[in-house]
Amino acid sequence: MALTASPADQALLLDLQAFDTKISQLEHRAKKLPEHEQLAELKKHRDKLQLIILEERGIKEDIELELSRIDSDVKVVEARIARDTARLDASSSPKDVAALEQELTALRTRLSNLEDIELTVMEKLEAQQKVVDNLLEQGGNLTAQAADLEASRDEALAAIESELGTTRTGRSALQATIPEDLLALYERQRERYGVGASLLRGGVSLASGVKLLENEMQEIRAAAPDTVIMCASSEGILVRTNESGL
Repeated sequence: MALTASPADQALLLDLQAFDTKISQLEHRAKKLPEHEQLAELKKHRDKLQLIILEERGIKEDIELELSRIDSDVKVVEARIARDTARLDASSSPKDVAALEQELTALRTRLSNLEDIELTVMEKLEAQQKVVDNLLEQGGNLTAQAADLEASRDEALAAIESELGTTRTGRSALQATIPEDLLALYERQRERYGVGASLLRGGVSLASGVKLLENEMQEIRAAAPDTVIMCASSEGILVRTNESGL
């Protein structure tokens, strides 16, 4: 036996469908906020930058290690110069003096070379530190951008959630006024096909945009006002009003 419901109750389904359509639109808007994509893209940049920072920090640490080795070599040579100078001052043997002077000359040359290398490495370390500092500054800027985007996203989501709450409350209140069997049919069709009810206006099912054939219109005209009619194109309940063109 075909389901029946008063035309007034059937008309309520259009309002219910309007609520559901709005809820779907709001949920879609929440998922498609531009901030989501912008944050995802920003995360890619931040992740890539982090790898670069790690690499450049590694280079800086290698330079620091090189500088540490040179400092150690400088101290060793300086200690040998101090030792040989003391021995030279205390020596009275011409042979020992000549040998010590020769060794001191070589050590001073070695020390001069090490100091030149040390200066070059220090300059390289300073330049590398600037590279790391610049990258860290970029990272800080990206973090600030992410914070701004997150704040904007959260504000937009809060507004959507507030509107969703109001819409769901209105839907619940309306749902309570619709007969259970009619509501069950509406919910089943909406879950299966995405549309629970469609207004017939001027012979066109608005949910699908399809104009009904004349024989279909004749069948609808012949049906009792309380007969629940299904829309063949949208699979929703076809709601008739004085706009239907019957």
